[in-house]
Amino acid sequence: MHNNGKPHPPGQVPDVVVIGEALMDVVTTPDGTTEHPGGSPANVAYGLARLGVGTGLLTSIGADRRGDALEEHLTGAGVALLPGSRSQERTSTATATIASDGSASYAFDIAWDVEPPDLAHTPPRIVHTGSIASFLSPGAVGVKAVLEELRSECIITYDPNIRPALLGTHAEALHTFEELVQLTSVVKLSDEDAEWLYPRKALEETATHILDLGAELAVITRGSAGSLLATSATTLSIPAVKTPVVDTIGAGDSYMSALILGLLTRGTGGLAPSVLDQLGCTAAAAAAITVSRAGARPPTEDELRTQLQYQPQLNSHA
Repeated sequence: MHNNGKPHPPGQVPDVVVIGEALMDVVTTPDGTTEHPGGSPANVAYGLARLGVGTGLLTSIGADRRGDALEEHLTGAGVALLPGSRSQERTSTATATIASDGSASYAFDIAWDVEPPDLAHTPPRIVHTGSIASFLSPGAVGVKAVLEELRSECIITYDPNIRPALLGTHAEALHTFEELVQLTSVVKLSDEDAEWLYPRKALEETATHILDLGAELAVITRGSAGSLLATSATTLSIPAVKTPVVDTIGAGDSYMSALILGLLTRGTGGLAPSVLDQLGCTAAAAAAITVSRAGARPPTEDELRTQLQYQPQLNSHA
């Protein structure tokens, strides 16, 4: 499974295939403009490769300078860009303009379209998708087609990573989300995602609803309050790891990467309480490392292992 961050061998099926957007985050302040690789699915793929997992990414970036920078960023960590990923004329951007008083305005220039890959003959162990890629046409149609084709062949994980400004009406977004949940094994969302999708439900009720739609595991992250992991048989609350917080950029994507790693390495225990505990603690440890330093810098395999060795077992049943 592990590739120790080295480029994935050509022709070999990766353990995890991530399908979703990679874009450039552009931040403009009175002092100048900086650009950073972004896009939730791309961040998850990057985090997986940093953890030593063989990872392929199907995305939609341009044959331009920003696309070159994104490809270098991803492949440098060991992510394999799948064929067709450089299909756009220009790379998508999310621009934040910070005024002198600290107020921010946001603008998105995002195009999302993919040609679904043929993965049915040699499916990966896990397919992950989410965020803009699961909602924005025309690419969202291809994402759904992949999930429909592979739902009985591998584990499918989904993080909606809600971006209201890009989703149309609430009713449309909710319909799309619930259709995809029915095709997935594991759904992870933040408390903000849950409250936007289901404003009249408590988090535990939202988790139960997601399970009723067909998911086997529902995970809701709650920032410094930890995370909730629920199956039809068990609900477990995992506290966040106490650590000095520099910023929270990339924490949710880092959590997702480590959750997928845990699903790959859990052995034969299925989703027993002890397995849920291990999944939650591993993901919480990864998020703690990420928030302890500036920017979206997820842990390496060695950093996560070290964190887990010194991390007290803080789990508690809800």
